[in-house]
Amino acid sequence: MFAIHHSSTSRATGLPVCRPVRYSFLVYKDFHAVDRWTKKEVHCIYQALIVAIATRHADAVDIKFLVDGRPVWVALPCPAWVEYKNREDKVITDSLAIEIAGHYLKRALESGEGAGQEMYSLTVAQTLQHLEAVVAEQMPAPQTVAQS
Repeated sequence: MFAIHHSSTSRATGLPVCRPVRYSFLVYKDFHAVDRWTKKEVHCIYQALIVAIATRHADAVDIKFLVDGRPVWVALPCPAWVEYKNREDKVITDSLAIEIAGHYLKRALESGEGAGQEMYSLTVAQTLQHLEAVVAEQMPAPQTVAQS
């Protein structure tokens, strides 16, 4: 995933020079959260990503975390990949999917949503909301260009 970052100005034209920036998604592979109900800090570690295609239930990408050693799964619906591609003409990579799931899990733990659940299933809308939040966290701070 790339973004345009204005890091300098051209000496010849005085206009900003645009350079692509690659996002590094590493925030939610190993993180801590404070459980809302117990007030205990828990350690969350990404463990696995499995594409789960089945005829009897929704197709999803299941992402497994260990929350203080206890397995917790976050299921992201496969139609979210299609919707994101149609909207933004970009793909959800494995590392971005892990970040989306980790972002959701941290918020769920901190808000007390589904305390003690082993499986969380997101909707397409929820998946895209958490994707936007993860990307926003990774965006470089906008730089102002001094005008003379």
